[in-house]
Amino acid sequence: MDCTIRPALDDDAADISAVILRALRESNAKDYTDEIIARIEQSFGPDAVRALVAKRTVLVATIDNRVVGTASLDGSVVRTVFVAPDVQARGIGKLLMAEVEHIARSRNIPVLTVPSSVTAETFYARLGFKSVRDSYHGDERTIIMERLLDLSIK
Repeated sequence: MDCTIRPALDDDAADISAVILRALRESNAKDYTDEIIARIEQSFGPDAVRALVAKRTVLVATIDNRVVGTASLDGSVVRTVFVAPDVQARGIGKLLMAEVEHIARSRNIPVLTVPSSVTAETFYARLGFKSVRDSYHGDERTIIMERLLDLSIK
Protein backbone atom coordinates (compact mmCIF):
# COMPACT_ATOMS: atom_id res chain seq x y z
CA MET A 1 0.00 0.00 0.00
CA ASP A 2 1.54 3.26 -1.14
CA CYS A 3 -0.28 6.04 0.70
CA THR A 4 0.46 9.71 0.03
CA ILE A 5 -0.48 12.57 2.33
CA ARG A 6 -0.96 15.96 0.66
CA PRO A 7 -2.83 19.24 1.10
CA ALA A 8 -6.46 19.05 0.01
CA LEU A 9 -7.56 20.88 -3.11
CA ASP A 10 -10.96 22.39 -3.89
CA ASP A 11 -11.43 19.58 -6.41
CA ASP A 12 -11.12 17.02 -3.59
CA ALA A 13 -14.26 18.24 -1.79
CA ALA A 14 -16.66 15.64 -3.22
CA ASP A 15 -14.21 12.79 -2.56
CA ILE A 16 -13.51 14.00 0.99
CA SER A 17 -17.25 14.28 1.63
CA ALA A 18 -17.77 10.72 0.36
CA VAL A 19 -15.06 9.34 2.68
CA ILE A 20 -16.51 11.17 5.69
CA LEU A 21 -20.09 10.08 4.98
CA ARG A 22 -19.05 6.44 4.47
CA ALA A 23 -17.02 6.44 7.69
CA LEU A 24 -19.89 7.99 9.62
CA ARG A 25 -22.42 5.47 8.27
CA GLU A 26 -20.22 2.38 8.54
CA SER A 27 -17.80 3.02 11.42
CA ASN A 28 -19.39 5.60 13.71
CA ALA A 29 -22.89 4.12 13.44
CA LYS A 30 -22.01 1.46 16.01
CA ASP A 31 -21.49 4.18 18.65
CA TYR A 32 -24.09 6.77 17.63
CA THR A 33 -27.80 6.71 16.82
CA ASP A 34 -29.12 7.17 13.28
CA GLU A 35 -30.39 10.62 14.29
CA ILE A 36 -26.95 11.76 15.47
CA ILE A 37 -25.27 10.41 12.31
CA ALA A 38 -27.84 12.18 10.12
CA ARG A 39 -27.25 15.45 11.98
CA ILE A 40 -23.45 15.18 11.63
CA GLU A 41 -23.75 14.28 7.93
CA GLN A 42 -25.37 17.66 7.24
CA SER A 43 -22.04 19.36 8.05
CA PHE A 44 -20.03 17.36 5.52
CA GLY A 45 -21.60 17.68 2.08
CA PRO A 46 -19.24 18.70 -0.77
CA ASP A 47 -20.01 22.43 -0.44
CA ALA A 48 -19.42 22.36 3.32
CA VAL A 49 -16.14 20.50 2.81
CA ARG A 50 -15.08 23.03 0.16
CA ALA A 51 -15.66 25.81 2.72
CA LEU A 52 -13.53 23.94 5.27
CA VAL A 53 -10.69 23.54 2.74
CA ALA A 54 -10.75 27.33 2.34
CA LYS A 55 -10.45 28.10 6.05
CA ARG A 56 -8.47 25.21 7.63
CA THR A 57 -5.35 23.26 6.84
CA VAL A 58 -6.97 20.18 5.30
CA LEU A 59 -5.00 17.10 4.31
CA VAL A 60 -5.96 14.08 2.27
CA ALA A 61 -4.53 10.59 2.14
CA THR A 62 -4.52 9.01 -1.30
CA ILE A 63 -3.83 5.54 -2.63
CA ASP A 64 -3.48 5.32 -6.41
CA ASN A 65 -4.94 8.84 -6.67
CA ARG A 66 -8.07 7.78 -4.71
CA VAL A 67 -8.86 9.90 -1.63
CA VAL A 68 -9.06 7.42 1.25
CA GLY A 69 -8.70 9.70 4.27
CA THR A 70 -8.69 13.24 5.55
CA ALA A 71 -7.65 15.28 8.58
CA SER A 72 -7.51 18.98 9.29
CA LEU A 73 -5.89 21.46 11.62
CA ASP A 74 -7.91 24.47 12.74
CA GLY A 75 -5.53 26.55 14.88
CA SER A 76 -4.48 24.06 17.56
CA VAL A 77 -7.54 21.81 17.11
CA VAL A 78 -7.42 18.62 15.07
CA ARG A 79 -10.70 18.15 13.23
CA THR A 80 -12.41 15.93 10.71
CA VAL A 81 -10.13 12.89 10.84
CA PHE A 82 -11.76 10.13 8.79
CA VAL A 83 -10.49 7.10 6.87
CA ALA A 84 -12.55 5.15 4.35
CA PRO A 85 -13.90 2.01 6.05
CA ASP A 86 -12.40 -0.36 3.47
CA VAL A 87 -8.84 0.81 4.28
CA GLN A 88 -9.13 1.43 8.04
CA ALA A 89 -6.56 -0.16 10.39
CA ARG A 90 -3.77 0.10 7.81
CA GLY A 91 -1.95 3.09 9.31
CA ILE A 92 -3.56 5.78 7.17
CA GLY A 93 -5.00 7.67 10.15
CA LYS A 94 -1.62 7.48 11.86
CA LEU A 95 0.09 8.94 8.76
CA LEU A 96 -2.46 11.76 8.61
CA MET A 97 -1.96 12.56 12.29
CA ALA A 98 1.83 12.51 11.92
CA GLU A 99 1.54 15.17 9.22
CA VAL A 100 -0.91 17.22 11.31
CA GLU A 101 1.56 17.10 14.21
CA HIS A 102 4.45 18.07 11.92
CA ILE A 103 2.50 21.12 10.72
CA ALA A 104 1.55 22.03 14.31
CA ARG A 105 5.18 21.83 15.45
CA SER A 106 6.29 24.00 12.52
CA ARG A 107 3.75 26.59 13.74
CA ASN A 108 5.04 26.29 17.34
CA ILE A 109 1.73 24.93 18.61
CA PRO A 110 2.57 23.32 21.98
CA VAL A 111 -0.71 21.43 22.58
CA LEU A 112 -3.07 19.75 20.14
CA THR A 113 -6.70 19.29 21.08
CA VAL A 114 -9.05 16.88 19.38
CA PRO A 115 -12.79 16.56 19.92
CA SER A 116 -12.90 12.79 19.50
CA SER A 117 -15.89 10.67 18.68
CA VAL A 118 -16.51 7.71 20.94
CA THR A 119 -15.49 5.59 17.93
CA ALA A 120 -12.02 7.20 17.61
CA GLU A 121 -11.11 7.58 21.30
CA THR A 122 -8.87 4.48 21.35
CA PHE A 123 -7.14 5.58 18.13
CA TYR A 124 -6.19 8.96 19.62
CA ALA A 125 -5.19 7.40 22.95
CA ARG A 126 -2.72 5.14 21.10
CA LEU A 127 -1.19 8.31 19.61
CA GLY A 128 -0.61 9.79 23.06
CA PHE A 129 -3.74 11.93 23.44
CA LYS A 130 -5.24 12.08 26.94
CA SER A 131 -8.91 12.50 27.70
CA VAL A 132 -9.61 15.90 29.31
CA ARG A 133 -13.42 15.99 29.52
CA ASP A 134 -16.63 14.94 27.85
CA SER A 135 -18.65 17.39 25.79
CA TYR A 136 -22.26 16.96 24.73
CA HIS A 137 -24.13 18.44 21.79
CA GLY A 138 -27.60 17.26 22.70
CA ASP A 139 -27.21 13.49 23.02
CA GLU A 140 -23.97 13.39 20.98
CA ARG A 141 -20.98 12.63 23.22
CA THR A 142 -17.56 13.92 22.23
CA ILE A 143 -14.40 13.29 24.22
CA ILE A 144 -12.07 16.29 24.35
CA MET A 145 -8.51 15.00 24.22
CA GLU A 146 -5.12 16.73 24.29
CA ARG A 147 -1.53 15.94 23.48
CA LEU A 148 1.55 17.96 24.34
CA LEU A 149 3.94 18.32 21.43
CA ASP A 150 7.72 18.36 21.70
CA LEU A 151 8.54 21.56 19.82
CA SER A 152 12.22 20.62 19.59
CA ILE A 153 11.19 18.09 16.93
CA LYS A 154 10.41 19.80 13.63
